[in-house]
Amino acid sequence: MHMDSPKCSGISKDLPPCLNSWQRKQQLLLTARSSTTLTPASTERIPGCWKHARGEVSSKEGAQKQKRWRKGPFRSPDQLKLHGEADLGFTQEDPSLERHFKGHRDAVTSVDFSSTKKQLVSGSMDSCLMIWSMKPQMRAYRFVGHKDAVLCVQFSPSGHLVASGSRDKTVRLWIPSVKGESTVFKAHTGTVRSVHFSSDGQSLVTASDDKTIKVWTVHRQKFLFSLNQHINWVRCARFSPDGRLIASSSDDKTVKLWDKNSRECIHSFCEHGGFVNHVDFHPSGNCIAAGGTDNTVKLWDVRMNRLLQHYQVHTSVVNSLSFHPSGNYLVTASSDSTLKILDLLEGRLLYTLHGHQGPATCVAFSRDGDLFASGGSDEQVMVWKTNFDADYGEVVKPQKYGSSVDGTHGTGHSEMDCGIHHKKTKTQDSGRTQEQQEQETSLANTLEHIIGQLDVLTQTVSILEQRLTLTEDKLKECLENQQKIIQNKTN
Repeated sequence: MHMDSPKCSGISKDLPPCLNSWQRKQQLLLTARSSTTLTPASTERIPGCWKHARGEVSSKEGAQKQKRWRKGPFRSPDQLKLHGEADLGFTQEDPSLERHFKGHRDAVTSVDFSSTKKQLVSGSMDSCLMIWSMKPQMRAYRFVGHKDAVLCVQFSPSGHLVASGSRDKTVRLWIPSVKGESTVFKAHTGTVRSVHFSSDGQSLVTASDDKTIKVWTVHRQKFLFSLNQHINWVRCARFSPDGRLIASSSDDKTVKLWDKNSRECIHSFCEHGGFVNHVDFHPSGNCIAAGGTDNTVKLWDVRMNRLLQHYQVHTSVVNSLSFHPSGNYLVTASSDSTLKILDLLEGRLLYTLHGHQGPATCVAFSRDGDLFASGGSDEQVMVWKTNFDADYGEVVKPQKYGSSVDGTHGTGHSEMDCGIHHKKTKTQDSGRTQEQQEQETSLANTLEHIIGQLDVLTQTVSILEQRLTLTEDKLKECLENQQKIIQNKTN
């Protein structure tokens, strides 16, 4: 089997003087902004040219987060004191760009982390899979086998297998090692849009343009059954965490919920106004989220079949989404080139991330929530450090589940337990005086104004970066022409 093993791109330290100067200026801006909205840009050296990977966090919507001490979902400064943790000084930090991989030759369609976070897999329209090592300077592997675009990839829960689906109508199961061995089976009569392992790793669900959802055994790839009620292409299918349910999204503008044992459709959610590109289960299994061509993200309670939250935060198609394993956050990827972090506790937009030059096509959290990866039509894979919930599983203890449908972007209301934690608020706050509240309001307004000014500065830096890139390209072209002239004279 043919397999190319290109070296993973790393961050170059031997930058040209012009880039070092630019980075020094940017670091000054970062120092001035503290951790508000901009993360450092990384510069990667690619043979023959210089490429810039820009990772920006635009947080005009996050003005309020500057006064929030909540690193975990339920802790305020007062609560920290009660638990003897006042000296920890938890403050919510911004996500930051950690790694930047470039090796695909066409748009990236899907990304997923292994359970250990040692590897990251990506699929692309170039018909290949790339297995990236998360260790610096380790080589990446290109897996070749599909005869057409690879549209979906996923690691098995154990990390010993990678499943991929393709426009060539086949599914492949790969061993993610240097040999790149795989088994292949024809799963559908149309493009395979989605593959997903059950939590026990024993079953695989696939979705296709042939309007069907199929369930297979991972061992021997034995066909089990098919689900057939969609009337248009099925874009995505996911097992619930307990494996009892399957959620699917389709170009027929519906999200369907299926019982795996009875193989019947339990409910159809019809609130989307366009094709539904992606669906996923909340880690609790009690609700689902979906996004599509109507530019919205919607969350439903799967027991009451009620709409919980409705977000209109993107200006273009929502291509992908992923829940943080705590269940308190949701990240989305859109054709408007941005990633959005949604705070499900408060029902609002928390961060807007700018990094991809063109549509952001896919996004996925790591199993522990410490990282998330995104891919785009710019052929790049970006790995981001979460930061805003870095103490997940350490400081935050399990709380009583509840659902929240309020805030600026939420609509509807439900008192049912849905696995989205309530942010508990007190009606009486004996520790605050009216004067303190007025001071906080004044401080929040001041911070919002400062953040607005810094956003303008961010845009200015971005424009300067683009001009610098253009200048470098022209300089490179001049140098190449000069070399050609010298060679002609020599000959």
